[in-house]
Amino acid sequence: MNKFRLAGISGSLRQGSSNTAILRTLQASLPPEVEMTLLPLEGIPLYNQDLDGPNPPEAVREFKAAVESSDGVVMCSPEYNFGMPGVLKNAIDWASRPAFASPLKGKPVLVMTCSPAFTGGVRAQAQLRETLGGALSRVISRPQVVIAGVNAKIEGGRLTDPASLSFALEAVNDLLAEIGLLRAARTPAMQPAEG
Repeated sequence: MNKFRLAGISGSLRQGSSNTAILRTLQASLPPEVEMTLLPLEGIPLYNQDLDGPNPPEAVREFKAAVESSDGVVMCSPEYNFGMPGVLKNAIDWASRPAFASPLKGKPVLVMTCSPAFTGGVRAQAQLRETLGGALSRVISRPQVVIAGVNAKIEGGRLTDPASLSFALEAVNDLLAEIGLLRAARTPAMQPAEG
């Protein structure tokens, strides 16, 4: 069986990030046929169209190549001032180029948000979905994964709330199902033998 290769992207640079903790917990909970690599955003410069050509900055080139080579992406983001963090928007802007032929075009993407607040980052989730739609990504349509009161659900750098983890893993299964459909669509149909 072919492995599923996922790219995990945290919308927070903080060392003790809840978003990164959630992704690491998912990473450790996946079945053997699924692997997820977390992509760092720290070294990606602010988007500058002057640098957006055949020889982009090394961190950008590596990030885009990792997105391109993945079967799907899992993004987990906090909510800052009713929206997505600038560092995540910046990474999406780089990965959305060139327009109509970017690594994000047609890429299945699962969006998750978390917040200490009871809303769980729903406004950031809405922004992310709209931005990814503009990048022509295949955003997974399903009940939104929003983890409210996240500060009480992370211990030792891991998501410890069973209900939240179970719901997030169900969402990952929906992402894998979408990837499976895309793989099946790319496989040539068997032609019946002439007789």
